Amino acid sequence: MTMRRFTVAERRARLGVRHRLAARAETAPEVARSLVALHGTDPASVYLAAAARMRSPDVAAIEGAMYCDRLLVRMLCMRRTVFTVPAELVPVVQAACTNDVARLERRRTLLFLEQAGVGGEAWLREVEDATVSALRKRGAAFAAELSADEPRLRERLVLAHGTKNESWPAVASRVLLGLAAEGRIVRGRPRGSWISSQFRWSPMESWLPGGIPDVPAEEARAELVRRWLTAYGPGTVADLKWWTGLNLTQVRKALARIGAEEADLDGTPGVVLAEDTGAQADPWVALLPGLDPTVMGWKDREWYLGGHGTALFDRTGNAGPTVWADGRIVGGWAQRPDGEVVHRLLEDIGAEASAAVTAEAARLGEWLGPVRVTPRFRTPLERELVA
Repeated sequence: MTMRRFTVAERRARLGVRHRLAARAETAPEVARSLVALHGTDPASVYLAAAARMRSPDVAAIEGAMYCDRLLVRMLCMRRTVFTVPAELVPVVQAACTNDVARLERRRTLLFLEQAGVGGEAWLREVEDATVSALRKRGAAFAAELSADEPRLRERLVLAHGTKNESWPAVASRVLLGLAAEGRIVRGRPRGSWISSQFRWSPMESWLPGGIPDVPAEEARAELVRRWLTAYGPGTVADLKWWTGLNLTQVRKALARIGAEEADLDGTPGVVLAEDTGAQADPWVALLPGLDPTVMGWKDREWYLGGHGTALFDRTGNAGPTVWADGRIVGGWAQRPDGEVVHRLLEDIGAEASAAVTAEAARLGEWLGPVRVTPRFRTPLERELVA
């Protein structure tokens, strides 16, 4: 069999269509399904990523999908990162990634408890069960409310003892994180507006009736890898390993299970689904938020990022707001304190595309209205634009 070869231009064309940047969606769940999941570390990025890909973006509609219809679920998963996941994919993501995250976090919590002299496994499980019971009685609650119901949540841990980063967080932060990773509770509607990061907690069964169904781990990993290749492929094994957070053996087993094929990505070994038939896109531009799933979709980013990484990423690899044209990053944008959305192009994209970017910036500024969005992770260009 002849190995399939893909040029950078072909990969960029797929990106525009499959990521709903050249063919916009009607709803936020459609957007999330097209991207596997929406990056959720920064609450605002979920809304901005969805809005950039919707024909008629509306905050109330996105909120409704998340908190009324409950078609999207915020969960800790790939790379121990918070994503907003389509509800039907939650069992797959839980089995593929989050169960391993839960085990790791539990070991860390037990170590912190031991170091603080608070308690051990039995103490932790007792507090967890009491917390879930209190949450079921309330229906939904913030951490402070649960700490009033279960005072042991107010016990203090000591982190980074003896260093300049020493801190004394309450046990509640670790208990709630662990319960969420185990799929017993879920992050719900935030306090205040859609840019808030203070979330209420709810019992998982109130969000997904019956809780999260069990899926065999290898089956789940294969399905997650298949979905990534559908949305982001072709790509490299390193891309898959980085994005999923799985180890190399797990990735290779998943690829074999779904019958993925080897591919040549302009001289770099890659993988592709056998049924991948490609896609073509009309010219398009987009303003994508910090930590957008497209920006953060691959470990190797040179084919769409070029030499702009130092201006548009922070020192730990977090993306800031970016400007795109026809499958590549061409600049960055920011919102100033007065609400104006400003941008800077880092390469010549021609008069027509430049005008389209300006129009898109104006549209985004109008859509944001009185809301002011500051990215969770600040980047050099974003800081310059708002200075």
